Formats: sequence, C-alpha cells, structure tokens
Amino acid sequence: MAKTLKLDEFLPYRLSIASNTVSDTVASAYRTLFGLRIPEWRLVAVLAEGGAMSQQALCGRTRMDKVTVSRAAIALAERGLIQRGANPDDQRSHLLSLSEQGWALYEQVAPKALEFERRIFATLSDHERDQLRAMLERIEAAAVALDTRG
Repeated sequence: MAKTLKLDEFLPYRLSIASNTVSDTVASAYRTLFGLRIPEWRLVAVLAEGGAMSQQALCGRTRMDKVTVSRAAIALAERGLIQRGANPDDQRSHLLSLSEQGWALYEQVAPKALEFERRIFATLSDHERDQLRAMLERIEAAAVALDTRG
C-alpha cells in the first residue's frame, strides 16, 4: 500500500470512479429506453427478485437512503409500476410489490441489463469475472465491518 495519497492510485477513489462510470452508462440507456432512473430500476429489480417488501427493507437491500428510495417508489407508483399493500408485521408501513405493468417492464429491462453486463465485462475472462465478483464481496464485507454508523 502507498505511503502518500495519490488520488488516481487510491483504490476507494478508483472503485468509485469505475462504479459511477458504469452506472452513468447504464442509467443513460435505461432513461432513454424505459424512462427509468437507476434508483427506480434498482427497486424494480429488487422487488422482482425478493417479492413484496417495505421501504425500510428496500433501503437495506439497495444501500440507498430513505429519501432516494421514497422518491423512486413514488415515481414508480405514479407510473403504475408498483403497488402498496398492507404490512401485516407493521401497521405503520406498507409493502411494495410490482404491479402487472411493473412485471412487464422488468421482463423488458432484465435482458438489457444482462446485455450491458456482458458488453462492459467482455474484456474479462470468465475466471477474471469470478475473481472480481469474489473480490467485490470481500471489499464490501470489509467496508461493512469498518462502518461505524450501526
């Protein structure tokens, strides 16, 4: 590890720049093709994979703050892509789930997401992609262990 800070060699910075670049590229396509912002797509994808859940659960699953999740949920509800239902475990909150239109949108977007992943990571071998996935999991776990907020 370096003894002096050089931003272009600082791994947290490089990881953030790479993440933002990938996210911006994908976001532009989703906005153009489907009228979705990244937070909205994340909610659609998480609800498709995990089923109905509260906004608090969505915050945890997406690592997005309450305001971002709330705004994305409102935008999706206004478009008829999600629906709110009673939460039997907590009368103060609602469970969000995909509507029929939300599922139809997910069925259109998911193949595009996989195509973006394939194209972005085409320069890596299968083994390198597996290694990258494993390294990202380890990095995330290390960051969570250092997080002093919780």
